[in-house]
Amino acid sequence: MNTHSPHKVLMPIGDATETVDTIYPYYRLIEEGFRPVVAAPERRTYQMVLHEVKPGWTITKEWEGYTIDAELAFAEVNPTEYLGVFYSGGRAPEYIRYDEHLVKITRHFFEENKPVGSVCHGVEIPAYAGCVQGRRMTTVSKCRFDLEVCGGIYVDEPCVVDGNLVSGRTFHDHGYYIREWIKLLVAAREKLESS
Repeated sequence: MNTHSPHKVLMPIGDATETVDTIYPYYRLIEEGFRPVVAAPERRTYQMVLHEVKPGWTITKEWEGYTIDAELAFAEVNPTEYLGVFYSGGRAPEYIRYDEHLVKITRHFFEENKPVGSVCHGVEIPAYAGCVQGRRMTTVSKCRFDLEVCGGIYVDEPCVVDGNLVSGRTFHDHGYYIREWIKLLVAAREKLESS
């Protein structure tokens, strides 16, 4: 972890967070000089998973992936301390989206127009928090309903940028949308450092 950077980026997770959706942006943040902070319902070690539709399958198969430690519980997070946030995929968003602290945290990032990244099932968190109304986003096709029923506009592309919000469909899109989200974070950091 880049403990020297004062520029923190929040990564909410839970058990069954998708491994590649979490690890790729985590290390990209460090590479760009940010400090990723993993938060979850409580401080402990969480089990990540690998999600993929196997050849011949019509639904997602799940395997255990790496584990990751949550540095903070959602209740301990002060969102004003963070430049941006990233919502990973996997099954975790379906469960953690109901956490009242995470809902408040999520609304902060949208209300303050801070950089928000989202991939795959990650959309379920800002959707439940009431933050996607009228916003253009992409997600894995099976979460299109979650986005649209909450007033979002589904776009089937590897990278969708709508103001402060950058989204990708699955981990296969990381090479397209992560760099656009990082650009927003870099701009936010430069603005903060010049003020």
